[in-house]
Amino acid sequence: MTRLAAQMIVLLGIVGWGAIRIPHEVKNKRKNRIDVSAVDLQERVLLLISLTGLGILPIAYCLLRGRGFLAIADYGFFAAQAWLGVFVFAGALALFLATHRQLGRNWSQTLELREGHTLVTGGVYRLVRHPMYSAFFLWGLAQALLLQNWIVGPAGLVGFGVLYAFRVGREEAMMREAFGAEYAAYEARTKRVVPFIH
Repeated sequence: MTRLAAQMIVLLGIVGWGAIRIPHEVKNKRKNRIDVSAVDLQERVLLLISLTGLGILPIAYCLLRGRGFLAIADYGFFAAQAWLGVFVFAGALALFLATHRQLGRNWSQTLELREGHTLVTGGVYRLVRHPMYSAFFLWGLAQALLLQNWIVGPAGLVGFGVLYAFRVGREEAMMREAFGAEYAAYEARTKRVVPFIH
């Protein structure tokens, strides 16, 4: 494993992410009407922060590092660390795919509930309430392991961490309002993103 190979793996992972997400987004926008929306300026800013850390910055680094973009923040390359990143990224993509498949028409990129929205509590949702957030945290960890750079490496965890910190409470409030006691019971038996821990 080389630094360049690690950069290519990150780019391929981002393409894989899009290959999973974009078809769901297109299908849901075409077929499912929004019933409740909490999309506001805060939500848009949080999405931009997350996109910058997990997408814009790593893509720019991978494509422009050869021209010196943020290369000054590189540290010594450790192949074993990068290989661990490959396995974490593969797990993140597998979890991301599972969450999209299990949510089906209930999926939304933003704080929205679809018409006829149902509470999904099976599959990976049996383990945690927000497995898609778990997948994003795994992606951020993989990025830190693969892109061995003091700025770009942790940017995904920081960017998504900000979104998570300011969004998850609002999302759960929407779910409590929509599903009442059913969601309260679900909250009581599951953790948010890490089984049995948090």
